[in-house]
Amino acid sequence: MSTGSLNARRRERELDRLTNGERVDVIVVGGGVTGAGIALDAAARGLSVALVEAHDLAFGTSRWSSKLVHGGLRYLAKGEFGLAHESAVERGILMTRTAPHLTRAMPQLFPLYPSTSRPQQAVIATGLRAGDALRRTARTPSSVLPRPRQIPVAEAVALAPGLAPAGLRGALLAYDGALVDDARLVVNLARTAAMLGARILTHVEAVSLSGTGVRVREGSAEYELHARQVVNATGVWAGTLTDAVRLRPSRGSHLVLSPGAAAVGGTSVNVAVPGESNRFVFLLPQVDGRVYLGLTDEPIEGEIPPVPEVPESDVDFLLSVASSVLARPLSRADVIGSYAGLRPLVAGSAGSSADLSRKHAVVTGTDGVLTVVGGKLTTYRRMAEDAVDATLVHSGLHAGPSRTSRLPLLGAAPRARLSLVDAPARLVAKYGTEAPRVAALGEVDRTFAAPLFDGTQITAAEVVWAVRHEGALDVEDVLERRTRLSLVPAEADAARARVAELVEKALAGLS
Repeated sequence: MSTGSLNARRRERELDRLTNGERVDVIVVGGGVTGAGIALDAAARGLSVALVEAHDLAFGTSRWSSKLVHGGLRYLAKGEFGLAHESAVERGILMTRTAPHLTRAMPQLFPLYPSTSRPQQAVIATGLRAGDALRRTARTPSSVLPRPRQIPVAEAVALAPGLAPAGLRGALLAYDGALVDDARLVVNLARTAAMLGARILTHVEAVSLSGTGVRVREGSAEYELHARQVVNATGVWAGTLTDAVRLRPSRGSHLVLSPGAAAVGGTSVNVAVPGESNRFVFLLPQVDGRVYLGLTDEPIEGEIPPVPEVPESDVDFLLSVASSVLARPLSRADVIGSYAGLRPLVAGSAGSSADLSRKHAVVTGTDGVLTVVGGKLTTYRRMAEDAVDATLVHSGLHAGPSRTSRLPLLGAAPRARLSLVDAPARLVAKYGTEAPRVAALGEVDRTFAAPLFDGTQITAAEVVWAVRHEGALDVEDVLERRTRLSLVPAEADAARARVAELVEKALAGLS
C-alpha cells in the first residue's frame, strides 16, 4: 500500500506507538480542514506530527460548507481588502496547483429584475470587476476563471432556464471556484500528510490539553500523548478545550433540492436578500444534477451540537428568497435533504454574525496550547501556515518555511493531464490521478463495479477504496463523509445494508 493510505491497520499501529510513550513534535487536535491542513504543513516541513479527531475526518463544519472556493468579493464590499486578497490568492493556489482535481469554475449569475435598481446594478458590477482585478493580482488565469460581463436576457435564460421571464432585463455573469466535495478535500489533505509521515488518528477523543500533551479517550481507555507543542484546531468546539478564545458561532443552513427543481443548469444563481445591501441566497448546481440552496447567517447561543439541524424558519427563508426569481416557485416537496454548518467566528463588537470578520487568529493560552480560530475553508492553507509558524516560535522547534503552496495533494495534476486520465470522468472529478486505481477494483471483482443501489452511480469499489485507503472505519464514515449519500436520507437508507456488508469485508481483509 502507498504511504498515503489511511486504514484501520495503520491507525492501530500508530496509536499503539503513541500510547506507549513516543513523543512527536506536534499534536494537532481536530480533523477538519484546518487541522488536516496544519498536519500537512508541519509534516511537509519535516516535523513529526500526530492528528487526533474524536469522530472522523471532516466530521464538523468542514463538510457543511457551500462547497465554494471564494475569491473574496464579499470582503471587498466590507472594506477588508487584505482578507479579500488572501482569499483570491488561496483560491488560485487550490485551483491551479494543489487541488485542480477537486475544484472547478462555477459560473455565477446575478439576474437583473425591477427589484434591482440601476445604482444597485452598478454596485454589483463594480464589485465583480474589482473581484476580477483580485484574480489577476493572484495570477489565476482567465482560462481557469473567465472575466465577468453583462449578458442579455436570451443568454441569461439559456444558462438558467428556470428564471422567471417577467421583468428580467439581463444578468451579470461572473465566475468563482467550487469544490467537488468539501469532505473529500479534508480527506486528501490528511492522506497527503500521512504520505509525509503524519499519524492520522480518528475516533480518538481529546479529553484535556496542555501545551505539551493531550489526554485522549478511545472507548473506555484513556492515554497520555506527548508532543513538543499541542495545537487546538477544533473550530466551534475550541472553547470546550481552552478558555483562551471567545467565539460567536454562526449557523449557515443549506437545502438539497431534487434534480430539475430549480432548473438552473450548470450556473449558480445569486439572489439578493430583500432589505440587505450585500447578502445573497445562492442556488448552487452540483455535478450530480442536484442543487444546493443556501445560505443563512444566524448567531447560535448555548451548547454547540455535534451535528447542527436546519430549523424550519431557515427552510422557509431560503425557499422564499430563491422563489422570487424562479418561474416555478420552490416548495418543501422539492427538498430532499438539508444540512447546516457552524462558523467558528471570533467574537467581536459587530451587531450581527453576518458582520463579523472571517479573519483567523492563532492564540496562545496560559496552558501553552496554541488555538487556531476564525477563518474559512478557502483560506485553510494560510491558517495552517500561520499556526505552524507560531508553533516554531513558541516551542523552539526548528524547520524551514511552509511548502504547501507548491505541494500538490494526492491525485492532483494539471487540468490538461486530468482530462487524459483513463477512467470515468465522474471518478476523475473525485479521485484525480488515482481514479484508475479505484476503477481497477471493479475490474478485478465485477461485483465491485456495480452501483450500491438503483439510482446512484456510486459503486461498491468506492466503498472498498474508502476503507482501504481513506481511513473510513465504519458505515457512517462512508455514508456521511466519503460518499456523501447521507445528504439525502432516502439514499443513505437505500445503501446502508450493502455498505455495511462491504465495510465489514474490507476491514476483515486488513487484519
